[in-house]
Amino acid sequence: MTVTENRPVPQPAEHHEPSLLETFRQQPRTVWVTAFGAVIAFMGIGLVDPILNSIAEALNAPPEKLTLLFGVYVGIQCVAMLLTGWAAYRFGPKRTLTVGLTLIVIAAGISSFASGIDQLIAYRVLWGLGNALFIATALAFIVSAAKGSQHGAIMLYEAALGVGLAVGPLLGAVLGEWSWRAPFAGTALLMLAGAILCAVMLPSDGPRTTRTPVRIVDPLKALRNRTLLITSIGSAFYTGALFTVIAWAPIAMGLRPIYAGLIFFGWGLLTALAGVFIAPWLAERIGQKGGVISAISVYAIVMALAAIGVLTDQVALIGIAVILSGLPSGVLNTLFTGVAMSSGEGSTPRSVSSAGYSFLRWMGAAVSAVLVAHLADWFGSVSAPFWFAALYCVIAVAAVAFVRTQAAADHEVDDTAALIGAEEY
Repeated sequence: MTVTENRPVPQPAEHHEPSLLETFRQQPRTVWVTAFGAVIAFMGIGLVDPILNSIAEALNAPPEKLTLLFGVYVGIQCVAMLLTGWAAYRFGPKRTLTVGLTLIVIAAGISSFASGIDQLIAYRVLWGLGNALFIATALAFIVSAAKGSQHGAIMLYEAALGVGLAVGPLLGAVLGEWSWRAPFAGTALLMLAGAILCAVMLPSDGPRTTRTPVRIVDPLKALRNRTLLITSIGSAFYTGALFTVIAWAPIAMGLRPIYAGLIFFGWGLLTALAGVFIAPWLAERIGQKGGVISAISVYAIVMALAAIGVLTDQVALIGIAVILSGLPSGVLNTLFTGVAMSSGEGSTPRSVSSAGYSFLRWMGAAVSAVLVAHLADWFGSVSAPFWFAALYCVIAVAAVAFVRTQAAADHEVDDTAALIGAEEY
């Protein structure tokens, strides 16, 4: 009789998913340099918030002029996004990043010497152009140069975004207590450091012949990808609600720079934490599409809360709504960015997909920032922009609902597929 030994059945090796800290530690120096530049670039978005009322008093600027500081900034950024993929191909990512940062240095520096609101608005146009060249290229560069999964690279980018959104208002508040000009000068100095680091430490651009030719119209053609287009439309309406908070909440609250800055610091801090920690947790439990819809729905509720704060003349309630809006913002920034970068994979370069996505996303921001003051005037109520922000969220939910999902994959975070679980077309 043959005796069969009871040998243990070999078990497949367990896949070790690196922790967030491990993912951050293993990144090369070039990724950290680019992330540092991204932090300062995103600081420029919230930098103006705490000093809006100081600018209004010093330059005798009406609300519709103040909101143009955001409207023209993101408007030119929106159009310039179409140039970023072509620029990265024609001149290389390092040159594109460095030129973008240099333009921001110049714009921030001369903004501190502006003698009128129209001059300041014009300088913000140059600032938006620099931001466009940097932001879209930085996202593609970080995703391609980072070690580990695409998911970890996007987390690093979103962390940079959140830190920039948090530090920007705080810097604007502290320096703004001294003078409204000081935050612009401080940002110029920080951005100069970022530009020097990028110029010195990033690898040289390779020969142009080794890269696929990119045309200016390619970002628009990238939007023929159904998932990328629908996601971009949903992100545009959500970003419209986001910029209602950024452009209108400081005016609605009417606070001193330090108090407004602390509120937006809390907002930015929650945005960073939610993007890095809550978004992956939420996606794992209810799926990417469910996470997006849930977060947008929460944002709509928070916008209604801000509107009620205006109607009841409770500035504290508006401030609480602004801070709380950072939670869904962080989740949405991460999930929307993830699906945009992954749905554009294939024959389309990441920088081109990123530019097409950013074009529609920032278009929503530009339109919203320009409209907020006019909505308040047309409806005779300071609360009107917040009610419209809630409506934007409803439209964003409807757009995301049209994304078709794979039932088996919708509750998994797949680094090689669309993060909303969309099918490939």
